[in-house]
Amino acid sequence: MRDAGYGGEQSKQILARVLNMPTAAFAAAVKQSAQTCRTRHPAAPQQVVDGHTVRVSLATEAPVIRLLEGLLTPEECDALIGEAQPRLQRSLTVDVDGQHQTDQRRTSLGMFFTIGETPLVQRIEQRISRLLDIPVTHGEGLQILHYLPGQEYEPHFDWFDPTQPGFGAVTARGGQRIASVVMYLNTPEEGGGTGFPAIGLTVTAMRGSAVYFAYDSGDQASLHAGLPVLKGEKWIATKWLRERPYQT
Repeated sequence: MRDAGYGGEQSKQILARVLNMPTAAFAAAVKQSAQTCRTRHPAAPQQVVDGHTVRVSLATEAPVIRLLEGLLTPEECDALIGEAQPRLQRSLTVDVDGQHQTDQRRTSLGMFFTIGETPLVQRIEQRISRLLDIPVTHGEGLQILHYLPGQEYEPHFDWFDPTQPGFGAVTARGGQRIASVVMYLNTPEEGGGTGFPAIGLTVTAMRGSAVYFAYDSGDQASLHAGLPVLKGEKWIATKWLRERPYQT
C-alpha cells in the first residue's frame, strides 16, 4: 500500500475496515506485533560475546536445545550464589490464574533478582541478550534455585497452556514464554542434571555451563525435568524469555 501511494495512517484505516476492527484496536495490534521477538539459536562450535567465548557443544533441533559451555565464569557462579543465598525461600510455580504457588513437583529453595539489580546480574543479562539476539526487556527476572539431595523439579513445560483459564492473565505482560536458559552454578557430586524425556537426553550439570532450549506453545518435545540431586547440592540460575517486552 505504501508503494501505491497510501500514507501510514490511511493504510491503517483501510486495513481496520477490511478486518472489521476499530482503528485504535488495529493500531495497538500492529504495535504489539512489531515488538514480538524470537531468539536466535547459537551456532556451533562457539560464539564470542563481548570478548567472552561460549562453546556450543551439543545441538538438537526437535526440540531446539543448545549446551553452552563456559556461559558463566567460576567467579560469576560463586558470586551469584553469594548474592542469592540470604534471600532464599521455598520455590514457587505459576498457577493457571497467573498467581505464584507452592507445588509438590518443585522442592527447591529459590529467589528472584529484578532486571539489572546488581552489576553482576546486569552483565549476565546483557551476555544472554547478545548471545540470543533478544532485548533484555523480554526476560523475566533471573531466578536462583538451590537443591539438596532428593530435591527435584518433576517433568513440566515452561510455556503457558493456552487452554487454561488463566492464560490471558499470565501472558498479559510479555506474552508467551519462548525460550529458557538454565545455568549451572556448581557441579553436584551426583545427579541434578536436566532431563528431556521426549528425546532421551540428560544434560549434566557442570559449573559455568548452561542449557538453552526454545519452544512454541504446545511443544510437547520441550518437556523437561530438574533431575533429583543424589549427592551433594545443586545451584542453578534460570532465565525465561518472552515473545514481547516483559520489563518496562
